[in-house]
Amino acid sequence: MKFFLVLSLSVGIITARSQGEIWIEGKVVDVGTGKGIKANIRYKSLPTGGITGSFRDSVYRFSIFGSSKYEVSAEVDGYITAVAIVDPKKGTEGKILRNLMLTPKGQTIRLTHLIFEQGKSIIDPASFDELDEVAQMLIDHPKLVIQLEGHTDNQGSISKNMELSQERVDAVKDYIVDKKVSKSRVKTKAFGGTKPLSNDKTPEARNLNRRVEIRILSE
Repeated sequence: MKFFLVLSLSVGIITARSQGEIWIEGKVVDVGTGKGIKANIRYKSLPTGGITGSFRDSVYRFSIFGSSKYEVSAEVDGYITAVAIVDPKKGTEGKILRNLMLTPKGQTIRLTHLIFEQGKSIIDPASFDELDEVAQMLIDHPKLVIQLEGHTDNQGSISKNMELSQERVDAVKDYIVDKKVSKSRVKTKAFGGTKPLSNDKTPEARNLNRRVEIRILSE
């Protein structure tokens, strides 16, 4: 009871001292099962890495000050390293929640937030944060070579779909290379509508089939 009384009397002081403080927290989970995975979690301020920290757990939580973005990564045997970039400007009520999704090695990573203009290869600016994370992953691992694999739905012309999927992965490659990643480390391959995830004739299924995935070729 006394603890809560002291806390309520001190709240003004605490708020003043914590002004500008943002808490970053999240879980490390298997992308397929959603189960938590204990991993080596590291964070650093960008671009210089002047502030760093690490955990060995399936959850993480740390506080930051100022306007610098931070990179958070999770590594564990048998999985592709997960990288997230957090921006304190996007904090809500002094907090940013960001889970790190780990993909088993041998599987492809789907870019779930990648958006193009309909029927075109123009990347929506809302996609830039996710692509920045891909670029940062390549910067952190200089031996990593990836392949961007483009897919469309299976509606319309087969040749047009193949052309569009190639143009889209080329656009993604150009964005990543522009972040000072060697173009020789980013391969591309177009599949058009030949590898659908769903054969349902619904708008949801067609949206699911339109995607770009990352395959790790060497690391």
